[in-house]
Amino acid sequence: MPTIHISSQFDAGAIEVVDASDPADIQLRIRPDNASEFAQWFYFCLHGAAGVPVRLRFLNAGQSAYPKGWDGYRIAYSHDRQNWFRTDTAFDGEVMTVDFTPETSCVYFAYFEPYSHERHLDLIGSVSTSEHAVVERLGSTVDGRDMMLLQVTHADSPTPQAHKKKVWLIARQHPGESMAEWFVEGFLERLLDAADPVARVLLDSCVFYVVPSMNPDGAVRGNLRTNAVGANLNREWATPNLEKSPEVFWVRQKMLEIGVDLNLDAHGDEGLPYNFVVGTEETASYSPRRAAMEDSFKTNWLVASPDFQTTHGYPRGKHGAVNMTLATNWIGHQFDCLAFTIEMPFKDNANLPDALVGWNGERSKALGASVLQPILQWAKTV
Repeated sequence: MPTIHISSQFDAGAIEVVDASDPADIQLRIRPDNASEFAQWFYFCLHGAAGVPVRLRFLNAGQSAYPKGWDGYRIAYSHDRQNWFRTDTAFDGEVMTVDFTPETSCVYFAYFEPYSHERHLDLIGSVSTSEHAVVERLGSTVDGRDMMLLQVTHADSPTPQAHKKKVWLIARQHPGESMAEWFVEGFLERLLDAADPVARVLLDSCVFYVVPSMNPDGAVRGNLRTNAVGANLNREWATPNLEKSPEVFWVRQKMLEIGVDLNLDAHGDEGLPYNFVVGTEETASYSPRRAAMEDSFKTNWLVASPDFQTTHGYPRGKHGAVNMTLATNWIGHQFDCLAFTIEMPFKDNANLPDALVGWNGERSKALGASVLQPILQWAKTV
């Protein structure tokens, strides 16, 4: 019998091993965030089972933060951490089970294709080399990591910078939603493509302020939803502070200094197998002007990408009865601007399924690139 070992002591790694002595019944538990009870994210490496059929059982899947997320879910795996695929996964309401035969002696499993902190730093470094970009350190996270802001525009365009529209993109307030930073990468790659006419026009008329990761501490720690001290950053926008939520404090402070005309907040949804947006229709300041902007933006994104849709999403609540601690609600109300939460699936896009990879990093990048088109149409009308 092979010697099985499971490790997770690496960037974003997270799992609890109950019993790995029998390849036919490897028992695991999904580990909660380091300072909260949210449990959904996992990422680990299985060693020593090349060619051996194994069964992985996640014993507490039914007690996770979003148990409905396992219905129709297929686990992500990789032998090289570069190419990620999906394999069949069963869930009986309590235990999630994966039957798998590794091709190599080292195979990685994850809730979703990870986006590493090193890739995060590489993305910032790559953008910083562009003549159109300025990289600014806003402050420190709880763990002392850098909160970084990327400012991108044509500095020598005919439109003075003070007259340009201010477009913000923030991502990964919930660190386990790694598709959000893949989205940012695709967005930035297209925005900085000198051969792309949409990008060239946008950089002449807009200044883009991009925070690729709002929660680098949580991402490195392998958290699903919270930062190093257990704060859900997307519930901190009304009154952030440097002890509990410095990540929001620094970004919010910069927004108040600069202003916001459009804000996109990229996330992932555990349950719904679709890409969709949530606007500010529940805020007390919602107006026909904002409603018209939302409708136009969504219509133009439908044209730009078949991966986007408007049929499925969250049900609307009562107008005015709204949680103003959420980024989209606070920003839309504070600046009377167009603001959206973007939700992408952990599963697959049910409208355009891909059995091999499901929804993944590359597809998130493509969606991020596609959103420049509705931004262009918006910029022409405001």
